[in-house]
Amino acid sequence: MDLHLIRHPAVAVAPGTCYGASDVPLAAPLDAAVAHLRPLLPTDAALFASPLSRARLLAEALGAPVIDERLREISFGDWELQTYEAIGCEALDRWADDPLGHRPPGGESAADMSTRVLTYLEELRAQKQGEAVVIVAHGGPLRVIAGHLLGLPPQRWLALDFAHARLTRIRVEAWGTTLQLFNR
Repeated sequence: MDLHLIRHPAVAVAPGTCYGASDVPLAAPLDAAVAHLRPLLPTDAALFASPLSRARLLAEALGAPVIDERLREISFGDWELQTYEAIGCEALDRWADDPLGHRPPGGESAADMSTRVLTYLEELRAQKQGEAVVIVAHGGPLRVIAGHLLGLPPQRWLALDFAHARLTRIRVEAWGTTLQLFNR
């Protein structure tokens, strides 16, 4: 499988605001992102996207995506659209102490999000072996996909910093995985 991973473009959210599963607007029109990405993508690829508009709209501008709920960003529950200052240092420290297992009130943990994304990935690998695939999603799910395929331990997945509206390409073979491009 020739896997093309794209993080959504930048969003119009005030700095210092926690957002994940909230459907926030894009900061700019899609023209520049599409012009940059389209020549880098195979024309015959299967296209998949998160249902959140910041990813879905880019995917729709690139083709006819299959929308999959499992590609949405992590839900921060009661923290969604709150400033980090309003969430408070004590709550954020608990999260920092256990970034994979901590579950914000009413939200999901990174481990929960990873489980749903890896379930999706295993189904995709079984269905699209040997094919080109494009996924337009969010930083969290893309870290899970790339980190898992590259054999990184989950504690290192946060080190994969996916830039907005940039392409990462991973070649998945029966013998292993090759990172071919990152944030191009």
